[in-house]
Amino acid sequence: MNIAIVADWLTVFGGAERVVAELHAVFPQAPIFTTVAHHKNIGQLKDADLRTSSLQKWYRLFPVHQLFISMMPRAVERFDLTGMEVIVSSSHAVAKGIIPPSDAVHICYCHTPMRYAWEMEKEYLDDFRVPQFLRKSIKKRLSDLRRWDMTTARRVDVFLANSKETQERIRKIYGRESTVLPPPVHQRFFDIPLNAERSSFLAVGRLVPYKRFDLLIALANKLHLPLTIVGTGHEERRLKAMAGATITFRGRVEDAELPELYRSSNAVFFAPHEDAGIVPMEAQACGTPVIAYGKGGALDTIIDGETGVFFEEQTVESLEKTFRRFSTITFDEDKIREHAKKFSAGQFRKQWKEILEKALAKN
Repeated sequence: MNIAIVADWLTVFGGAERVVAELHAVFPQAPIFTTVAHHKNIGQLKDADLRTSSLQKWYRLFPVHQLFISMMPRAVERFDLTGMEVIVSSSHAVAKGIIPPSDAVHICYCHTPMRYAWEMEKEYLDDFRVPQFLRKSIKKRLSDLRRWDMTTARRVDVFLANSKETQERIRKIYGRESTVLPPPVHQRFFDIPLNAERSSFLAVGRLVPYKRFDLLIALANKLHLPLTIVGTGHEERRLKAMAGATITFRGRVEDAELPELYRSSNAVFFAPHEDAGIVPMEAQACGTPVIAYGKGGALDTIIDGETGVFFEEQTVESLEKTFRRFSTITFDEDKIREHAKKFSAGQFRKQWKEILEKALAKN
């Protein structure tokens, strides 16, 4: 069977890219089509059969993929998918907009309907520090992108959602039903032994405003908590300027190092409102409880009082209140890991094959 995988872009190896890597493991012979790729930044995907769009030559000159978002719809529509019987798109932006052959089955794993076009326009403009004189033009392009995004939903035969929140957004924006399939946790997080000595606290992610590392730093400064922050991003300088003596910035770490960092932490903080979020799931696979903002995908993967705790508002006061509650609970790392097994890569692959069989049977 001829299968193609389509990704929005492959410029870093984050949560969406890890899903693409698992899809590549399920369908190892499938070529991966994407608008632009930074081959040095995408982990094991660098050895896959990557087929980039005509935008790649411009991306090599100006390696900031956000510059090309308004041109990406046309780029993905030009992908030649002739002869493909199954197309699997991993989409949080434009990938689902491919034009499939008339007899092909198109399954879209939707990380979210593109949030910067639909409901987080101002946050993204602020996050990327877009000058005011450019905002009117960019807002016009985002409006055009919304119209295109609506029409391309009809090109999808089967929608999969990474969380219940994304499922509801697919229903609300596209008027389509979907099946929830949480993103996969790599086996290395389950393989590391438990019963390690735990110290410090941990936070992992890109250092951008909506991830709310500022909340964690404020709490650590106030309570003198030992906090390790893993990740890079354009907020790094500002966050380091805020940080007190108990806070350590590790920058980017290799994938192989992460399980030990999770396992040796008292807890992992997770402060953003994410559609899904792989960090809480990885932490729990290592037997580590999570202190998370109680919105979005975290509600699907954390059991309050058993595998973690939720804070209600993105404020230092709410976070501190929940942290003090966390300090009164004794967590069982074996039970936390057992809960996380339902999100393993093995379960993800098994469910994918079942979904594909159903989709083909209906076609």
